Amino acid sequence: MANYEKALTDNQKVLRFIDESAALCQPDRIVWIDGSKKQRDELRAEACATGEMIKLNEDLLPECYLHRTAVNDVARVEDRTFICCRDKNDAGPINNWMDPKDAYKMASEIFKGSMQGRTMYVIPYSMGIVGSEFSKVGIELTDSIYVVLNMEIMTRVGTDVLEVLGKDGDFVKGLHSKCQLDESKRYILHFPEDNTIWSCNSGYGGNVLLGKKCFALRIASYLGKNEGWMAEHMLILGFEKPDGDVKYIAAAFPSACGKTNLAMLIPPAYYREKGYKVWCVGDDIAWIRVGADGRLWAMNPENGFFGVAPGTNEKSNPNALHTTQKGTIFTNVVHNLDNNTVWWEGLDKNPPKNAIDWKGNPWDDAAKAAGVKGAHPNSRFTAPAKNCPCISKEFDNPKGVPLSAIVFGGRRAKTAPLVYQSKSWDNGVFVGSIMASETTAAATGAVGVVRRDPMAMRPFCGYHMGDYFQHWIDMGKKVKNQPKIFNVNWFRTDDEGHFLWPGFGENMRVLEWILKRCEGTVGAVETPIGYVPDPKDINLEGADVSEETLKEILTVDKETWKKEAEGIEEFYKQFGDRLPKELSAELATLKENLNK
Repeated sequence: MANYEKALTDNQKVLRFIDESAALCQPDRIVWIDGSKKQRDELRAEACATGEMIKLNEDLLPECYLHRTAVNDVARVEDRTFICCRDKNDAGPINNWMDPKDAYKMASEIFKGSMQGRTMYVIPYSMGIVGSEFSKVGIELTDSIYVVLNMEIMTRVGTDVLEVLGKDGDFVKGLHSKCQLDESKRYILHFPEDNTIWSCNSGYGGNVLLGKKCFALRIASYLGKNEGWMAEHMLILGFEKPDGDVKYIAAAFPSACGKTNLAMLIPPAYYREKGYKVWCVGDDIAWIRVGADGRLWAMNPENGFFGVAPGTNEKSNPNALHTTQKGTIFTNVVHNLDNNTVWWEGLDKNPPKNAIDWKGNPWDDAAKAAGVKGAHPNSRFTAPAKNCPCISKEFDNPKGVPLSAIVFGGRRAKTAPLVYQSKSWDNGVFVGSIMASETTAAATGAVGVVRRDPMAMRPFCGYHMGDYFQHWIDMGKKVKNQPKIFNVNWFRTDDEGHFLWPGFGENMRVLEWILKRCEGTVGAVETPIGYVPDPKDINLEGADVSEETLKEILTVDKETWKKEAEGIEEFYKQFGDRLPKELSAELATLKENLNK
């Protein structure tokens, strides 16, 4: 074997995995990633020397870099993402399935010799605080320095991970190669029964940072089902009252529903002046376990934020923007040549005069006049979570944080009220399972088409969605002190299509009502779908919302919901006999309530 660097572990499973992968991919060298600053600086310098990355202005953006992916490789590829389990039925109707034998055979052909002339990097990483009972270890093998440097931001990387793994510990095996970046041979393959992920022919974030959606959701959701915990596509935030008491909420939203903004919410002036604060524990993923006290405890398994750049600005999300100003890798944004910084649509109203666009072309007045976007709409920043001005002091707590509430949300113009509370745990699972957003014109050209995205896990559940619902039902039985479950909808509109609720920081007012319900200090009004606030119980002081408008966005229209119930029934059909009977019963109860 060519230039085999001294191994950093004597765990035979790890060494065997590397040997087999190296025999297949045939790298020229194998380099172990130890997590040290010295090695990281060397890798950054190498990436800049080859043009893979560009070092940005050290004074304005210290330790920040720009990277461009191939033009055909700019987003997650759901249609090329497969769950490879032995029985097709176990993948369920929502996932793409491939037989593991066929998947390994096909991908082995693609991987064969793919690292000739390249280095294979061995990345030992921990999802979660190293050594915590919550955390899990992964080893990713990759031929991309970009992947190494991103994984060092997004996960906890280093020799301490190998120490925790020990001589015989198990880990999630991840093999990634850029190969030829051939779109037609791009595959993201998950083998949940083998604790394995293979990714080929991509160099873009979500497809290649295998700790993120691949491990932390698809593989982890399967592990959680078997081991009695939950891996969820949820932010975690702490709501601090003026007396210093902090309560924690986990919340799930489909894309384009304001998830990152909520995770890093800035309270309105009225609340700030009184001493309220919001703390970010996590912006994307929550691993949830039952604690010794019978409550659910949540931990963010990630160590950084992989955020969408366009639209992030001083007004929409100042905390996210400030997080990017040090130690960040920017992908597919505009390179401002005048001061060697970056720009993207929606950052400010001053696009740079002298710039290079995300494809590497001059972005001049003619390009702008022709409507050429400077940054790709899915351009990204990978930033250390510790940079965030509102990062929670519990971020590194190996025990996680106790949950008072679980919140689901979607984008509905008329259906869901601003907020409602489920009537029980099982009813809350029902509420999560029917989560949906309506398409906007930007997405597909079709407006108002309802896309169901249960618990915001549609693209990320590593097994049959019906079994996933059952796991939620079963978890409820294990939790003595259950968090209360709510649904929010910041997107109700009037008949002209204008949003009725201001959103952003004003969502704090709804969170306050949610936590008062958890404490039992405020009442509610019963409706056919659950409990909604009495308008007088949502604090509107300092808000640009009238009580009349609030009343309107808290209404539950029975006829609209009868149509909704038909849609839910249709959606549920695909799960057949794997739909939990509890959810069929909840649907029957909803219909009954609507006909009363």
